[in-house]
Amino acid sequence: MKIAKQLLLANRAWAAELTDENADFFSRQVAGQKPQFLWIGCSDSRVSPEQKTQSLPGLMFIHRNIANLVHADDLNLLSVLQYAVDVLEVPNIVICGHHGCGGIKATLAGNTTGPVDTWLANARDVAHAHADELAAVPEAQRVDRLVEMNVRDQLINLARTETVQKAFAAGRELTLHGWVYDIRDGLLKPLMEIDRDTRLEEVGRPEAVLV
Repeated sequence: MKIAKQLLLANRAWAAELTDENADFFSRQVAGQKPQFLWIGCSDSRVSPEQKTQSLPGLMFIHRNIANLVHADDLNLLSVLQYAVDVLEVPNIVICGHHGCGGIKATLAGNTTGPVDTWLANARDVAHAHADELAAVPEAQRVDRLVEMNVRDQLINLARTETVQKAFAAGRELTLHGWVYDIRDGLLKPLMEIDRDTRLEEVGRPEAVLV
């Protein structure tokens, strides 16, 4: 059986299971969405946010890119962010990295070309900013520590966006969460949080959790 047909059959089974439990599940979905999270994660095929959190449709508004980066000129991400915060009024934003991230590996290896090389410039800035700590970490742990530092720096980038700054200034209950997903055990591991009272210039380096 072709893999595409397997996906379609799995979709039918999934829809049937949900409607067996709640006959009007999909009709209620049509009415609109009120997600509780904006999830900014990596595009890696192993790290689907809904699957690893057992979230039903409607809980998460999602943006994914290689190495879960927050570029100041990424109109795709900035549009998702603006809509999530200003229109959907999500109270939580998660940036989630993961163990063994291929984009972070490529950042350290320095062997990228083309669009990927351009895209990872942000991650290279993170590596340069934390070069002292990375140099002191055993080579086998270096990728995962950069994964954690990348989540930290991207969370600060996110906090500095115009959309988030306006929400904070308006007194919105908005919390930014930095997490990492450990593929080795399937667990999400919190690193840090930022809210409207956080002084960004005082944010330190989080303790390592991918150990």
